[in-house]
Amino acid sequence: MNYFPVFFDLTGQKVLIVGGGEVALRKVSLLERTGALITVVAPEVAPELVARAAARQLTLNRREFAPEDLDGMRLVIVATSRRAVNRWIATLSESRNIPVNVVDDREASRFIVPAIIDREPVLVAVSTGGTSPVLARRLREKLEAFIPTRIGELASWLRALRGSTRKKLRDSDERRRFFEAVVDGPAARRFIEGDSQGAQRIAQQLLATTSAAPRATGEVTLVGAGPGDPELLTIKALRALQDADVILYDRLVPAEVLDLARRDAAQICVGKAAGNIGSTQHEINALLIEHATQGKRVVRLKGGDPFIFGRGGEELQALAAAQINFSVVPGITAAIGGAAYAGIPLTHRDYAQSVTFVTGHNQDEGTEPDWRTLVVPGTTTVFYMGLARLDRIVEKLLEHGAPATRPAGIIAQGTMAGQRVITATLATIRGVASDAKLNSPALLVVGDVVALHSTLAWFGVNAEIGLSQTA
Repeated sequence: MNYFPVFFDLTGQKVLIVGGGEVALRKVSLLERTGALITVVAPEVAPELVARAAARQLTLNRREFAPEDLDGMRLVIVATSRRAVNRWIATLSESRNIPVNVVDDREASRFIVPAIIDREPVLVAVSTGGTSPVLARRLREKLEAFIPTRIGELASWLRALRGSTRKKLRDSDERRRFFEAVVDGPAARRFIEGDSQGAQRIAQQLLATTSAAPRATGEVTLVGAGPGDPELLTIKALRALQDADVILYDRLVPAEVLDLARRDAAQICVGKAAGNIGSTQHEINALLIEHATQGKRVVRLKGGDPFIFGRGGEELQALAAAQINFSVVPGITAAIGGAAYAGIPLTHRDYAQSVTFVTGHNQDEGTEPDWRTLVVPGTTTVFYMGLARLDRIVEKLLEHGAPATRPAGIIAQGTMAGQRVITATLATIRGVASDAKLNSPALLVVGDVVALHSTLAWFGVNAEIGLSQTA
């Protein structure tokens, strides 16, 4: 985040605009709505600015800028046509610790002016960090169409409700849940549609039932975060993240997914890297129960789908035994997402009529898959975390009759920007993987469908085709 978004309260504050042309006029028109005390300094000034000065809407000094013009200023905007002058003024402002914006000169600016959607008191700012004002404008236009016209009036109504909620609701968590129910439910919808009396009636009924109800019990939502690409998160998963009080997440959940969560939610990493010490399953279960019994909404966030090698069933068994309410939001599993991004269809009418998911971990615990079923022609097998046990997997498949020419591929960092895909055969996959120096997490895919990668790869094609290797 190159720029930290903030909103200045400029009511009664002095703001200096250096320049008197059309750009300066646009800035004045925007700043007038803030209640700022505006001063314009420029030797040549647009007629509209002269008229506003005559109407005492701003102070106008028709001359060149002088350093003393900065005295007492809270904000400075520079909009002359002379680059050297603009930068000189910016340097002077910086030396006085006055935030300065130089129009069309991002490097000289301490702040930038975003595209704005004004639904007073709701204000939405859209910025591209100064890289593309046109893109920012297009995004603003899309948001303008999406955000209801009465959203500002809704915000003012909600502010009026706050007084009565403080008197009737016991704590901040109860008040937050009340307002979530108002905003997400029929009360807000009625208000937006123009039925303010109906909205008030629904809100008061909700407030009465909330204040009389016993303290809310906690709950746990088991959420699949998908294979990595944050855009593959489901809408229901996003809502759970934004409603959560506490999030217990695995190591493989990317930061981009966690960034979508509610800002004040507690985030606890309970994952571990392969071979390293981390939270035990018993400890994770205890944490889920502890936070839920405190009345909190807990999200247990797992990579992929929680019921595909995610131990989601074990965690729900512990919650059920503790009589904790729970629900499940499935996610796109790593095998499905990774294979799709690699251009490897797991089933295909001409190549594979079944697909099997196998975890590599259980083999260390003495539990072996039925290798005979995994070598049957027309079968695709996906080994989760198969990279560390690649030698044993290949040996077992060959031992049980799989042809050495059967295609095999490895997908590392699937669906992410750094995704790498290599393809070979069972006879050569170990050598190819060693040369490629792949890192976990990675999926091993074995089956004739792997051969389709060379023609169906679409994600990062230019980079990935160069990485793909077929023996």
